[in-house]
Amino acid sequence: MESLAEIFPDAQLQTRDREAPTPLYFRLYSLLRAAILDGTIIHRAQMPTEQQLSEYFKVSRITAKRAMDELASESLVERQRGRGSHVIYQYRPQPVKAPLVGMLEEIESMARHSEVMVLACKRLLPPANIRSALGLAEGEKALLLQRVRSRSGQPFAYYNSWTAGLTKTVSRRQFTRSTRLEIFRKQGLDITHVTQTITAVAATTELANHLNTHVNAPVLNLIRQSFITKAKTEKLVDVLEVFYHPERFQYQMDLQLDNK
Repeated sequence: MESLAEIFPDAQLQTRDREAPTPLYFRLYSLLRAAILDGTIIHRAQMPTEQQLSEYFKVSRITAKRAMDELASESLVERQRGRGSHVIYQYRPQPVKAPLVGMLEEIESMARHSEVMVLACKRLLPPANIRSALGLAEGEKALLLQRVRSRSGQPFAYYNSWTAGLTKTVSRRQFTRSTRLEIFRKQGLDITHVTQTITAVAATTELANHLNTHVNAPVLNLIRQSFITKAKTEKLVDVLEVFYHPERFQYQMDLQLDNK
């Protein structure tokens, strides 16, 4: 674990206010608990000793012990004689929830205000991981769609998607004239739930060629899974992977507090 001064540079000021109504042990416990829950103090890290906490925060050993006992009672740390205390809570990022309607509108707006080049549009046997995710039977095909989107002649995104549940044939030309969401809706695939994961990767030779950048250049990688709901059951129908040129595309979210 990093030093206490690196994690809590101003903590002494918070704990030395002896006239505050909150008990001193509880304020120390709250500081430590927050750092564990947000991943600042990582899983399996060794916690400071009661003596170290006492000296740094200028509190008694009894206060430090009670704060650590509270963490242990919540199963955030494990205390073992002779080995000290270790974090047993494992931080996992929680997804941000946002209204789906606004996001889908943004996706369609971006599609309408950019140029698209369709590289591939054909029904194929998907890779095993995609087939499993889409719940396809062995030998069942899905639509592979590969595209590059550009603005003013500058490519900013490379798309690779697999879609199940399309009952009618869709041509390359249709995907150049309509958005995917429009085509989905016409075939009865009304998206009700979307999950997205964003990370950064190094550009491969293929990506570098499509995005007009150099090999190993950083690119944004987004994986989007789209679901429909039938008979109160969700079904994954589309797996999309996008690679964005970071100098030509920014992923911005505007979130507001819902006071309802």
